Amino acid sequence: MHEFVHILEDVLLNAILVTGLVIIMMLMIEFVNISTKGKWFESLRQSKVGGVFLGGLLGLFPGCIGGFATVSLYSHKMLSFGALVAMMIVSSGDESFVMLAMFPSKALILFGILFVIGIVAGLVIDLCFPKKEVSKTSCGEEFAVHECDIEHHHPEGEACTEDCPHRSLKNFCNPGWRRLALLAGEIAFIAALAFGMLEHEHGAEGEGHAGLHIFDEYWINLIFAILSIFVVWFTVVSPRHFIEEHLWKHIIGHHLISIFCWTFGTLLVVETALNFLDISSWVSSNVPFMILLAALVGIIPESGPHLIFVTLFATGVIPFPVLLASSISQDGHSSLPLLAENKKSFVYAKSINVAVALIVGFVSYILF
Repeated sequence: MHEFVHILEDVLLNAILVTGLVIIMMLMIEFVNISTKGKWFESLRQSKVGGVFLGGLLGLFPGCIGGFATVSLYSHKMLSFGALVAMMIVSSGDESFVMLAMFPSKALILFGILFVIGIVAGLVIDLCFPKKEVSKTSCGEEFAVHECDIEHHHPEGEACTEDCPHRSLKNFCNPGWRRLALLAGEIAFIAALAFGMLEHEHGAEGEGHAGLHIFDEYWINLIFAILSIFVVWFTVVSPRHFIEEHLWKHIIGHHLISIFCWTFGTLLVVETALNFLDISSWVSSNVPFMILLAALVGIIPESGPHLIFVTLFATGVIPFPVLLASSISQDGHSSLPLLAENKKSFVYAKSINVAVALIVGFVSYILF
């Protein structure tokens, strides 16, 4: 019982730390996206080769920003089917945030490999199916740049009067409870990083499984503490519309609870299994099955289920080919708008993703 309580405490600290780091990265990306008025995604109507590279680049953006943008451009016939496939191969959804938090250097190497595979696959698809098109579909609204973000007016047309439309300290004169709640969470997270409240013991070496070892690098905590300070600043000075619609409604409302629950649940299952079951030896002798399982689970158009493979890799239980197959096959929930509006294209694209994941996964396993 005491050992399980220790595992529960260890997992809770890890889940809070992972969730905090992921949310900080999401808040940063949301801020940059709105600050640039969505110009990240304005490179339209390029050549098919350029479109495939654009799809691959958009897939590199952590989370669903680049995925939603690519699906939107594809559904409006501004990007090719190959560009869509490239994005879906490169993108790892919200798991990319978690991988950057858990094993940043290896995550960057993985993203580079995914980009190369995605570009090659996209170009081959466009060469084989040069006229593949779909009708227009609706786009995801989560990352929309609203009129108030661009023109500083409400959708009805009247000027914004309840707060300053620009980033200004005046916006903190009437902060609102959502802004205060965000600030409280951000400051608490900075304090936790600064005072080592989220650090924990993993046990002595040589005593069986020694914990997850996710955040041994001090500089990671230092970097995110600095980023968190910047997040505090733009939370203070940003307009209420940005705080309530983009940060609170989107990041907190759509992602926070989901990320924490999936992270906590997955870490608890994995850590418990690693401590009480000898799954390492089973997995090591069943890597081909794990590659197949990872590729099939990747069909699910949702962030969360794929976190099991990220966590198993972070603990050293599964080899890189399994994580690679999982990352190729899955794209978080970037393809959900495509599934909702054009199921045929979704099935085609996912089938290609699974096939590429299996081929690359098994080849890399055999070679390395």
